[in-house]
Amino acid sequence: MIETPDALRDIEAIEDLKARYFRFIDTKDWDSFATVLTEDVVFDVRGGTAATEPGATYSEPPVTGRAETVEFLRTSLTGLVSVHQGYLPEIALTGPDEATGTWAMADVLRAGAGAPFRTARGYGHYHETYRRVDGVWLIATLRLTRLLVDIE
Repeated sequence: MIETPDALRDIEAIEDLKARYFRFIDTKDWDSFATVLTEDVVFDVRGGTAATEPGATYSEPPVTGRAETVEFLRTSLTGLVSVHQGYLPEIALTGPDEATGTWAMADVLRAGAGAPFRTARGYGHYHETYRRVDGVWLIATLRLTRLLVDIE
């Protein structure tokens, strides 16, 4: 872990970044959501509707790219009300403009009439990397792993 005089400020900036991520995704503010991601973000939520199996493999690749990630989420969350929460951040600065983070998470997805489920509640972790671009911290990679998913 890199320790600099600005380390606490950088960690706080990353925590603020993740807070904006949650707010923008739940309010479906897609233009603002795009501002928290690097242009080449790798967004990996494969298997996200069930508990993550150790060593699981997936036939589809993760979503890659800012525009592709925004469109994936816009499509995936259409017709749903979502509430995402992240807590207990473990942030490590790994270079002057790079960091890693793990966040405990919980989310609730509420579907409308006619959906295959009414409510899904998930619990797990976000595993992320961050990159400072033009002085601003952004999410470069995101992998969601789930410990438990309850579907009603």
